[in-house]
Amino acid sequence: MSGKQPLRDWARNLVPPFLLKMYRNRKKQQTRTAIKKQKEAGEGMDREQLSAQLRKMGIKAGDVLLVHAALSKIGYVKGGAPTLVHALFDVLGPEGHLLMPTSPNPALQLDHMRSCPTFDVCNSPSKMGSVSEYFRKMRGVERSLHPTEPVSVSGPDASWFIKDHLGEITPYTNQSPWYRVSEKKGKILYIGVTLINAGTSLHTLEDAVDFPYPVYFEEAFAATIVDKNGAQHRVKTKVHNPVMSAKRKCDELIPMFKEKGVAQPTQLGNAPCLLLDAHRMFHVMIEAFTKHGITMYTPNGETLKL
Repeated sequence: MSGKQPLRDWARNLVPPFLLKMYRNRKKQQTRTAIKKQKEAGEGMDREQLSAQLRKMGIKAGDVLLVHAALSKIGYVKGGAPTLVHALFDVLGPEGHLLMPTSPNPALQLDHMRSCPTFDVCNSPSKMGSVSEYFRKMRGVERSLHPTEPVSVSGPDASWFIKDHLGEITPYTNQSPWYRVSEKKGKILYIGVTLINAGTSLHTLEDAVDFPYPVYFEEAFAATIVDKNGAQHRVKTKVHNPVMSAKRKCDELIPMFKEKGVAQPTQLGNAPCLLLDAHRMFHVMIEAFTKHGITMYTPNGETLKL
């Protein structure tokens, strides 16, 4: 495993939260300034250029593709989020399936469910960035009925990906869109983000095995879900345990995924990207956990201190 990420995580834990916030705000301002300069210089990427780079990564017509995207990391994109979404459609074609996380929760699931126990599939906005919000509002896009981890999908079999998510007590079971991407031998594309801030698919391991750590908060929450027809559904859902969430070391799994042929580093504009084979990723996680106790909390198979 690379030593850089553990060192970075160790340093981050020592920095007071207000200083981390100042640093992140400064980085965001630097990104905005760089994008503005690109725009003023007539530089940046258009739909055709994005499509060409996506194809070069190995994304093909007919693929099942789950996308996590930080648009600003690409640099200036002419037309913004719609341009990237339509470039993805261009590459996937009419037989392909595009999926994006469209969670209404910007932070801890526990805080969200305590303050907002109602999820309206048509009107609760995605907090996963401008690309996901534009996508979820498009005609023909369907969204799964889960209060904390809904996924939006387009494509011929979109309904199949989402149809059984309603009522699952945890979000990542074999009835969820998260699992079904791997079941369909799909791909996961991280654009300008990594597993530490967008590694939702890693949780499919926790819902597939007898997981030894208390990743879910002990209390299950009642939620109201409003579907596209206005009908209300009362469900129970578990949420992540914040104590365990703070112990995640997701990016320390990347070297293993690269070694096993799961993850391919690539780039889109200025954004560093990872393209993962979802089916292989799931089975590598199962094998690594079963044989060596490797998880996102114990990336070296170490014993976790609770």
